[in-house]
Amino acid sequence: MGIILKPVITEKMTAKGEDLNQYGFIVDKRANKLQIKGEVETLYGVEVLSVNTMNYSGKRKSRNTKSGVISGKTNAFKKAIVTLQEGETIDFFSNI
Repeated sequence: MGIILKPVITEKMTAKGEDLNQYGFIVDKRANKLQIKGEVETLYGVEVLSVNTMNYSGKRKSRNTKSGVISGKTNAFKKAIVTLQEGETIDFFSNI
């Protein structure tokens, strides 16, 4: 299992990619910024300028059903925002 689990493809991250040359990834919780930088550079062949990370805790969720209230928790995850050098891009849809 690698450090990068999956890219974040949302409207907000797509806009950041076009305007600020930043791309988002869901990463392993134990990974540090240097490991994330190395993994992105080897996987996508780009030059990374900086890495910002965020830890998200799981949220409590509940829903009402016929048999009563079911409650649970969403998974916690770590997100990394990677800023690339000027002129570098990552195309997530090229291999579809």
